[in-house]
Amino acid sequence: MKKSPHVGRIRQALRDATTEDHQQVDMLFAGHALGSPESYHIFLSAHARALGALEPVARPATPRLPLLAHDLAALGCHMPAPLPLDVRSGEGYRWGLLYALEGSRLGGAMLARKVAPGLPTAYLSAIHEKGEWTAFQHRLDSAAAQGDEMWLDDAVLGAKAAFALFAQAGADETATMYG
Repeated sequence: MKKSPHVGRIRQALRDATTEDHQQVDMLFAGHALGSPESYHIFLSAHARALGALEPVARPATPRLPLLAHDLAALGCHMPAPLPLDVRSGEGYRWGLLYALEGSRLGGAMLARKVAPGLPTAYLSAIHEKGEWTAFQHRLDSAAAQGDEMWLDDAVLGAKAAFALFAQAGADETATMYG
């Protein structure tokens, strides 16, 4: 698929609007030692609490919740209950959730390399195949073009909601880890 100069325009707008949210989530999860089974379990549990709420609403083409459940089961752990998500109607909101979910795959490959040998990595290794990230950006731009004047505002709300859920899950699990 050929990349046009306009591909990623909406992604960039969402990125600009959620930079601080993204940084907060990164800081919350940076303290997890992915080489430690206990810390890795807490990391995966936090992701499961957020992903369990987000994926049913966002409806990604390639859900990762089953992979996350597999990794937790391989660690001898169960899937935690998902966090509550304040769901708003509208395709823009759903696309904002998708933006955050699909973008999180980009960091998964780097994180998977930090996981200790012998620990499961199906969830973190579920990265985009060649061209999939660009194809997602095409679909995102196309959805925005078909939306109304509030579409981008709704997408920003969705992306911020997704980051907030990951932040809440990360803070909750970190509190559990450190008491």
